[in-house]
Amino acid sequence: MTSSSTPATTAAGSLYERDAAVVAGIEKLRFFPLSVVAGRGVWLTEEGGRELLDLSATWTACGLGHGHPAVTEAVTRALQAPPGAGGLSAVHPDSVGFAEELLELTPGSGDRRVYFGHAGSDANDVVIRACRHATGRRRVVTFEHCYHGGIGVAMRVSGVHIDAGLAPDPDLYLATYPNPFRPHADGDDPVEASVAASLAEVDRELARGDVACVMVEPILSDGGMVLPPPGFLRRLHEVCRRHDVPLVCDEVKMGLGRPGVLHAFQLDDVVPDIITFGKVIGGGLPLSAAVGPAAILDGPAASALLTTAGNPICTAAGRAVLRTIVAEELPARAAAAGSRMVAGLRELQARLPQIGDVRGAGLAIGVELVSDRGTNAPDRRLAQQVVYRAWQLGAVVYYVGGNVLEITPPLVISDEEADRGVEILGRAIEDASNGAVADELLLPFAGW
Repeated sequence: MTSSSTPATTAAGSLYERDAAVVAGIEKLRFFPLSVVAGRGVWLTEEGGRELLDLSATWTACGLGHGHPAVTEAVTRALQAPPGAGGLSAVHPDSVGFAEELLELTPGSGDRRVYFGHAGSDANDVVIRACRHATGRRRVVTFEHCYHGGIGVAMRVSGVHIDAGLAPDPDLYLATYPNPFRPHADGDDPVEASVAASLAEVDRELARGDVACVMVEPILSDGGMVLPPPGFLRRLHEVCRRHDVPLVCDEVKMGLGRPGVLHAFQLDDVVPDIITFGKVIGGGLPLSAAVGPAAILDGPAASALLTTAGNPICTAAGRAVLRTIVAEELPARAAAAGSRMVAGLRELQARLPQIGDVRGAGLAIGVELVSDRGTNAPDRRLAQQVVYRAWQLGAVVYYVGGNVLEITPPLVISDEEADRGVEILGRAIEDASNGAVADELLLPFAGW
């Protein structure tokens, strides 16, 4: 495509129409008619040749960018003579090596084990079931507007799905996640009061003695890119320890370098009992993992069966991802690039009243759009228009929590590309506010 304002080529439109005719709608979350045929680094290529700056990294799954040489080499090697197709009834060097290397990179103590699967959804689902079996307790505590998966128990404890009408797990309690931009408690310090209120909720539920685990996101991503107040995770862990309840930290989307440190929980100087991983860990291939006590993850045998889990292709990719994150010092890169983008976005905020808040840690950045700075009323319609306009202008970005732009580009983004991303977002907000995106263009795209 030669024009940045033209929405789609004939070829791309044709591909999108073909998809509509054959691919099940049940698995689609669409914001604009994105049809891509290739990717390299932080750039995607549409059919027809137009390049798009990727500010999503496929919801963080392509955190190393598209076509990273280390992942390409590892997968190519593994494909040439694969020792089977999974780790269900056999072991092979990459499955064992992946588990060993993940344990080495993940803080913790005692006798620990690694579960590996295909997606963060199954990792969280298995961990909840394992905690229930190991403790003999049924209830689970998660947080409002959280997202822990799209299948099984993990789906039924996800506030995002429950908000959309899904029946929750009958043994679930949804606690309130403290949001510094929107405190839910009053007092001289509403943010601290909100933290105290949330912790009191959890403490009350755990005191009943029937909770198998507390599962929390270190950054509430799909619920609106909310960074909890400093100290919240550490204090939450203290509550869990007091009641002898495992704290499970869901690092699937926000971990492994993205927040400017290797693990997001390190932002609050805490080591959870169990950590789950996904997205970036597979380098774009289906891979997930959980690290936790052997007493929880070791049994019963064959209670979490996925035939191709631990397969030599995905675990080879996983090893390459872990090594690349360390060798290329990607957490530090994310911290620097994220600071640069946040600074640019706050300059936009100073002149655009539609931006109510800019927040982030590393390359996990949220821009909250509001209709009124005085009331901070969320503006979902504007968010829909902005992501559509950004796509027209040459960038891929989505919104979460109804009105928050989620900016999570590949960790390898350059300074020039980061600046370009901020530039496009600024123009998209201005254009959308001035009516550049007609309502009928948005009708086919439900978004979140």
